[in-house]
Amino acid sequence: MKRISLLILSIATVFSAFGWGAKGHDVVAAIAEKNVTPEVYKKVVAALDNHSFVYYANWMDNASHTPQYAYTKTWHYANVDEGNTYQTQDKNPNGDVVKAINDIYAKLKKGGLSKEDENISLRMLIHLVGDLHAPLHAGHLSDLGGNRVSVKFFNRPKKLHSIWDSDLVESAHKWSYSEWVHQLDDFASAQQKAEYVKGKVEDWFTESCEIAKDIYFNTPTDANVSYDYIAHYAPTIETRLLKGGVRLAYILNNIYAK
Repeated sequence: MKRISLLILSIATVFSAFGWGAKGHDVVAAIAEKNVTPEVYKKVVAALDNHSFVYYANWMDNASHTPQYAYTKTWHYANVDEGNTYQTQDKNPNGDVVKAINDIYAKLKKGGLSKEDENISLRMLIHLVGDLHAPLHAGHLSDLGGNRVSVKFFNRPKKLHSIWDSDLVESAHKWSYSEWVHQLDDFASAQQKAEYVKGKVEDWFTESCEIAKDIYFNTPTDANVSYDYIAHYAPTIETRLLKGGVRLAYILNNIYAK
């Protein structure tokens, strides 16, 4: 049984690497840019070779499929089967999104990194905090985070994981990433943001687990996802992207603020 579990975990690395599509990751990164302090913004941009947070928001999705960074394929998610929690679920031996974020945070906070190591660590952190907030990246191991759940999106065959990565974000609002940032971040109160940053990375991931449960319940196999479904989950998507950006800023402020 242990060998079977490890085999499933290794197969999952092939199918579950992507989180939000490019638009979602851009939104999370851009919201973080607006919520770090000016001092921290300058330090992070300098460490990124004078590139913005958004510039590298999607870098890791491609990098994880190259030989140099193949070891990070499992870092984008943490599958949790029904009846389990992150704490009780068997962990992927190659790492997961919660462990990766905590490890990268600890390394950056400690300091003393080479310029290249700091640069790569920041690229990863920017992306992975976005992945942490993608609900199907807390999906079931048994179906590879929704990659084995067949649905239809306006009568076109799709996988549940796929529609949650990109289709729903693109369909909820026909906005550019900057318009998403304006609509979400500009109208969020300081009190609201202060509530969002409470807790730990594990707590934030648990939110994704709870949303994933709701998604599975409301999306049976072969369901046809259409207008009602998009309208129902649009507020969920908005909140996850906003929380991801605000929390990424909070992490970066903790690392770099004096």
